[in-house]
Amino acid sequence: MHKILLAGALVAGFTLPSFAQGTSYYIVRDTTTKKCTIMHEKPTASTMTIVDGNKVYKTESEAQGAMKTTKVCTEQ
Repeated sequence: MHKILLAGALVAGFTLPSFAQGTSYYIVRDTTTKKCTIMHEKPTASTMTIVDGNKVYKTESEAQGAMKTTKVCTEQ
């Protein structure tokens, strides 16, 4: 019985952090095209920069609202 509980705890411990990562939204700007988009993961490409000082949004609608008022994203 203890082995089953331990196995369940290990599975939960490894899978729950992956679900938490899906709740982050970033406003990023492509330095080549100068266009802003919303990404669900922190960008790793050198041509993508996070707008607004690495700010992380909890919902996509929050990020969309912020993108509409961000100066570098509205100058396109």
